[in-house]
Amino acid sequence: MLARFRDHLNSWFVRALFLLLVIAFAVWGVGDVVRLIGGDAAVATVAGQKLDAPTVANAFQGQLQAAERQMGGEAAPTPEMRREVAFRTIEILITQAAMNAEARALGIVVPDAALRQAVFAIPAFQGPAGSFDRRQFEMVLQKNGLDEARFLDMMRGDMREQEILGALRAGVAPPEQLLRQVLIYQDQTRIADAVELPFNAASPPPAPSEAQLLRYYENHPADFSTPEYRRIKAVVLSAETIAKTISVPESEIREVYDQRKAEFAKPETRAIEVVVARTEAAASKLALAWRAGADWTEMAKAADQAGESTLSLDTATPSQIPVPELAKAIFEATPGVITGPIKTDLAWYVARVTKINPPSKQDFAEVKDRLAAEIAQQKANEELDKRATKLEDAIAGSGGLDEIPADLGVVGVAGSLDAQGITPDGKPAPLPGPEALNKALLTAAFQMKKGEPPHVAEAGGETASAPGQPPTPRAYYALSVEDVIPPALKPFSAVKPDVTRAWIEAAQRRAQEITAAGLLSAVDAGESLADAALKAGVRIRRLPPVKRFAGAEGVPASLLAPLFAMKQGEPTMVETNDSFIVAALAEIHDPDPKSDSAEYEKIRASMQKRLGDDIEQIFVTTVRSDAHPHINQALLNQIAAP
Repeated sequence: MLARFRDHLNSWFVRALFLLLVIAFAVWGVGDVVRLIGGDAAVATVAGQKLDAPTVANAFQGQLQAAERQMGGEAAPTPEMRREVAFRTIEILITQAAMNAEARALGIVVPDAALRQAVFAIPAFQGPAGSFDRRQFEMVLQKNGLDEARFLDMMRGDMREQEILGALRAGVAPPEQLLRQVLIYQDQTRIADAVELPFNAASPPPAPSEAQLLRYYENHPADFSTPEYRRIKAVVLSAETIAKTISVPESEIREVYDQRKAEFAKPETRAIEVVVARTEAAASKLALAWRAGADWTEMAKAADQAGESTLSLDTATPSQIPVPELAKAIFEATPGVITGPIKTDLAWYVARVTKINPPSKQDFAEVKDRLAAEIAQQKANEELDKRATKLEDAIAGSGGLDEIPADLGVVGVAGSLDAQGITPDGKPAPLPGPEALNKALLTAAFQMKKGEPPHVAEAGGETASAPGQPPTPRAYYALSVEDVIPPALKPFSAVKPDVTRAWIEAAQRRAQEITAAGLLSAVDAGESLADAALKAGVRIRRLPPVKRFAGAEGVPASLLAPLFAMKQGEPTMVETNDSFIVAALAEIHDPDPKSDSAEYEKIRASMQKRLGDDIEQIFVTTVRSDAHPHINQALLNQIAAP
């Protein structure tokens, strides 16, 4: 059979058929390869310059690694992220190529000496001695996937680019008129005259009738209703609740005590006063004055006048005294006796021991309970996540919170409360656990629906807001909402005193609003605020000067924006939490660039930078556009593919 097949292979018919199969396979099976043969291998073309695939691929890998580092390396980049990085990479390379072409067209050259100096000044290439280190240079390049020639070419291109952009920025000068306007806008001060009308300063109105109170009660039901309450059942699991279930054997406590025995033994310490002098003569003179009866305050003053120094410690140990000779003398000295001058390699010392704190030791019985609690807490922290898993399984198995194993260390709570954690009798609900846990539990309770099955959730563990503080303790909880008690209007008879008080306060507020509106109308009609206030029998005062973005004590924040939108003499009216304020703009003071030159120059520098950034961006965008870049999207997609 095989021989017959070989005979047929020698025929022209079979050879033709085989050729057709090869052509079909080439066209259909490896069409991408065929199409790339002889095609354009450049990923992009810029100003006639081709960016080849290896160059783009290397740059893409560098950008991708940087993006992965920013994400913490926790997950592989998605295809969408790879495409985004590839697009960003090719855009950077196109801009660089366009700027390099522009630099060549302008005849800008970077001398080798300047390039060398710039490379040597890069901190990343400097070794332990603080100078350029060849091995460090090569290591950094290798880490970033670069060879020396490519890096130097990139550096040269960057320097040419900075030469162009630096020349552009050098000519940027914001107009003086613009600078003055910015200075005025930022630092102009305004002063207003104001009348403040506190709500509670209004004369109390006549006693309201029953009908008036009822009408107010009916028109403001939310003010006299109970909040929404929710009857919940919850369990809490924390290291603290688990620790209460852990019994620590005495042998284990004693073992920890033995390991930390030094912690419970305090050595002898001494309270000391020391004079430090540079010469024996100075030390002797100060010692003489001290022995003559000078107190420590007088000695400190005398040492300071002589150009010497003093120090005092309340609980000094030998190790805390850095000079061995001084430490030895102090711990051999008799309390109250002036010792010295003491000669050392560093200085001359005169010292006095004012108190001896004898050594102390806490025996096992004294610290047993504390150590047991610490060990239990440590074990509880280690057990927390495991027991949370068991709690989740127990809830899933029973479908509720009534059959939780007692040995898990959970704490249960049940009752009615509002969104602030207050019970119907006005007391805080006895929620177990730290504040972060209670907040999370309350939030969940008012988000869940009645009858929704419970599930285990974690709370706490957040980083502390203040430096040096520990993170909030972690805990787990599960809860169910057994009933939702909607808000209910309280009986009028029960809240009549509250209604009366609210009615009076509203009447006083309304009276002050009428007075304020009258003052505003009078000033709008051309009367001065001082005259209008005099007629109304209210006091006017001048407010302290304020800036647009910086208020002053006694000036409500709500008044700033209106003041800087008014013309001189115009009035405005604002309401605060407890008063109405009617103000008229009295004075406007523009800053003087000469007297406030530091701020003026700061604005100039800021404006110069912003204008420079804008001009630079416009120039780079124009150069890029004039380079007529073309991207081979198919090839770029291949580079970005995983």
